[in-house]
Amino acid sequence: MQTKIKTVQQHILDEERLHPGASGDFTALLTSLTLSAKIISHEVNKAGLVKILGETGEINIQGEAVQKLDEFAQQTICRAMGHNGHLCVMASEESADIIPIPGNKKGKYVLMFDPLDGSSNIDVNASIGTIFSIHRRVTNHSPDGSVVDCLQKGIDQIAAGYFIYGSSTMMVYTTGHGVNGFTLDPSLGEFLLSHENIKIPMRGKIYSINEGNMHAWDRGTRRFIDYVKNQDKDRGHPYSLRYIGSLVADFHRNLLKGGIFLYPGPKGKLRLLYEAAPLAMVVEQAGGAASTGSERILDIQPTSLHQRVPLIIGSRDDVREYGQFYKEGIASAAD
Repeated sequence: MQTKIKTVQQHILDEERLHPGASGDFTALLTSLTLSAKIISHEVNKAGLVKILGETGEINIQGEAVQKLDEFAQQTICRAMGHNGHLCVMASEESADIIPIPGNKKGKYVLMFDPLDGSSNIDVNASIGTIFSIHRRVTNHSPDGSVVDCLQKGIDQIAAGYFIYGSSTMMVYTTGHGVNGFTLDPSLGEFLLSHENIKIPMRGKIYSINEGNMHAWDRGTRRFIDYVKNQDKDRGHPYSLRYIGSLVADFHRNLLKGGIFLYPGPKGKLRLLYEAAPLAMVVEQAGGAASTGSERILDIQPTSLHQRVPLIIGSRDDVREYGQFYKEGIASAAD
């Protein structure tokens, strides 16, 4: 049987047809986003040749050195998305405040994004990515969106996903009707459907965590990691450690193969709006789970643009099991 060929634009249009009253604005928004990713992918792939690797000398809102490709990705997304008339406001991990939309034409959507996740791995040629989250605006007192439109719960996202720039460039996204993956064909300049209806295994064989931070882990996390490293009559063989240090890369591998990614508390490092919430929507739509250990990521009410949270994400049974260890650890610490 021949494999069907479908571009991401065709897929988006097919999903639009499920909503008879759709205006086409959302489809155009996603199309502009894929264009941004193609441009970023092109630059990432030739980064070593044109000497744009390295730092700009500036520090972003997170207190991190801004990589030159970070800056390029940020500008590319802002240029592509800020003038299409579909957004009312944007916010980025690289910007301290909201990003206003120029011009008079403002739309009904809100875009949150991490322009280049894992950019500290650029110089060693590890996979990096762009993470995005889309909401409908909730304010209507002016044409411009506001920070209120950005501070929405993850459960209210209407779309989320990521682009991963590795041995191939892929787009993985959901609009709340399952998760699909598309691989960029460089010769055609098109994202083609390559991973239809992605489902994460209920339990994996991989754990992803920075064990260099072991001294800061809570008791429950320590016990859970000890548990998965040892053979168990129910789980079988010990889990294998796989940790790249690029969230998109670690998450993507576990999404396809099964497993659990952990960046535990107490306060967490990963950003709720730009990393945790969008990937939580993706993993839940694929049958997985995402929590802080005690709370579902998608239920958290953001209080600031750059709020950080612990993130436990991956196969449903693994995340559930971690939650049991975490709660037992909290209970024993209180005794």
